[in-house]
Amino acid sequence: MSGQIKLGIPKGSLEKATIDYFQKAGWKISVSSRNYFPSIDDTEIVCSLVRAQEMARYIESGVLDLGLTGLDWILENESDVSIITDLIYSKVSTRKAKWVLAVPEDSDIKTIEDCSGKTISTELVNFTKKFFSDRNIHVKVEFSWGATEAKVVEGLVDAIVEVTETGSTIKAHGLKIIHTLLETNTKLVANKKSLLDPWKKEKISQVAILLRGALRAENMVGLKMNVPKNKIEDIIKIIPSLNAPTISQLHDKEWLSIESVINEAVVREIIPRLISAGADGIIEYPLNKVVNKKDIL
Repeated sequence: MSGQIKLGIPKGSLEKATIDYFQKAGWKISVSSRNYFPSIDDTEIVCSLVRAQEMARYIESGVLDLGLTGLDWILENESDVSIITDLIYSKVSTRKAKWVLAVPEDSDIKTIEDCSGKTISTELVNFTKKFFSDRNIHVKVEFSWGATEAKVVEGLVDAIVEVTETGSTIKAHGLKIIHTLLETNTKLVANKKSLLDPWKKEKISQVAILLRGALRAENMVGLKMNVPKNKIEDIIKIIPSLNAPTISQLHDKEWLSIESVINEAVVREIIPRLISAGADGIIEYPLNKVVNKKDIL
């Protein structure tokens, strides 16, 4: 064994999805309810469960080499870490979350400038302070331990900065969104010194390549079929492909085999068209990973 990297798994809403994606990428992670150190079937990786809000800080300090957290928490902690890649978890959401400024429907606050002299409650305190300070808008920002919407509804504060995807929860509390401060999504981030170590960089690259491949494969499937030679051009026009479909000769010289990787959402539309165009014996199969050269660090 050449060494070990320390990997941070986000505890909470992203925990299960992260473990599921790592399994598709090739690593089995098992979590015990009694400790914060999941086991993993790779002797070169040691795992820790860490809150996403604290992940970047631990990675910056070198307690962890690699981990997953949101751009919001990287900016909140002003952490000096290397962002390896974006990770959009379709099992959790296909949307980027947004931190928005929200006020009661009947509030006099119409713009961010109207917040001058007002009190704002949020969990994203440092980022919010900097956001308004950079615009020379003087506000008081208070940390919220939770139930942030209720604080403005009850009149304890003038406005809130809260995370949302659709805005439905905010609207359900009788609030309206005034401004979007930040769009955020999950990032795979690494300690900068770890990336200077050749062995650690190679191991981190391995994790990044395969995890990205697993995420890319989430909505993709393989499609394989037999096609008469005289129908090949018609069939190729129907098949979307990452590059170009693979074509091979069958034992019967008048038939070819075509294989391609396509978006799962279009399969139901194109299979009837492929049959009508002359394809036969169509096989659809799931994918674990789709890896490209550009994934290499």
